[in-house]
Amino acid sequence: MSKVFEEIESRAGEIAKYRRHRNGRGFVAQTATVDPTTWIEPTAYVEPGATLAGRCWIGAGSWIDRGAILSAGVFVGANVHVGADAIVGVGAEIGSHTRIGAKAKIGAGARVARDSTIPTGAVVAGPPRNGGPKKSDMGRAA
Repeated sequence: MSKVFEEIESRAGEIAKYRRHRNGRGFVAQTATVDPTTWIEPTAYVEPGATLAGRCWIGAGSWIDRGAILSAGVFVGANVHVGADAIVGVGAEIGSHTRIGAKAKIGAGARVARDSTIPTGAVVAGPPRNGGPKKSDMGRAA
């Protein structure tokens, strides 16, 4: 009988249990929540308490840290670190070799260029929504 969970020791000496996600075979911590439609490359990790909604794609060597939340349709390139408790909005795209700091917020539809570093607690806005205020409306009384 094969093992359902694999135990991996962290640098701090803590042992966590991971299972292989059925889409892509990436490592998912026992207490993480990952939608079955999400793809996780075999060398990617999803840490305890993280939540990944449907239709996300996590690239090779990427690491989704503890408590991070990825909304539906998020694309994460290769070798990306999404920090602890970071929130990534619907349809956002994170380029390869990028570091998203802890508690950072990436807006819906935002595109973060490859090789970027988003500091801890930073906010990256997505594109303006249709029907939002126009430049010509700014500063006018209602």
